[in-house]
Amino acid sequence: MYEHEFHKRVRYAETDKMGYLYYGHYAKYYEIGRVEMLRSLDFTYREMEDELKVLMPVTSLKCRYVRPAYYDELLCIKTSLRELPGKFITFHVEIFNEKNKLVNGGTVRLCFVDSTSNKTVTAPAVLIQKLKPYFPDSETP
Repeated sequence: MYEHEFHKRVRYAETDKMGYLYYGHYAKYYEIGRVEMLRSLDFTYREMEDELKVLMPVTSLKCRYVRPAYYDELLCIKTSLRELPGKFITFHVEIFNEKNKLVNGGTVRLCFVDSTSNKTVTAPAVLIQKLKPYFPDSETP
């Protein structure tokens, strides 16, 4: 399993009239978590899209709201991969407040698509190689 944490402060522009993080912004926080997770592996979306010509469209998103996050609160976005990706990759996300209480949790499933053919492909080999050390008992999909 590979896990990553990223801290993000709730900005005023992201809140509703009650001072809560607006529910629609959680998908953005999930994206921040997965982008920063890949960056922590020295692998970026830009590299995947521009150099490898692979895109990652979202195929599903599940989100559970547990308690509100508030303006100016520093949140911890914990993102994990529980299995090596094949044609799909699933990011598990948990967002915690400053008291380490769960605010939100969910999953985002994406597939890998060749940008030229628009066909689904397997995860780029370079990504698999970077993840393999964290999945010693897994076979490459």
